[in-house]
Amino acid sequence: MKTLKNIKIGDYAKVVKLHGEGAIKRRIMDMGITKGAIIYVRKVAPLGDPIEVTVRNYELSIRKADAEMIEVE
Repeated sequence: MKTLKNIKIGDYAKVVKLHGEGAIKRRIMDMGITKGAIIYVRKVAPLGDPIEVTVRNYELSIRKADAEMIEVE
């Protein structure tokens, strides 16, 4: 399974499925990360956490733990 955590800087990914349950999944969806959304990985912090992405024309920082729940292709 390929997740957002594994995408390299400068690459695009399409969301296939969101894993997780309840409030965590709802929070990810509220940020605009839903099935079919295109995500561009802008930067990764020096220690790898958080990851800065662009989704639906706005910039967003996501923790690695949350990025692991986002399955992409």
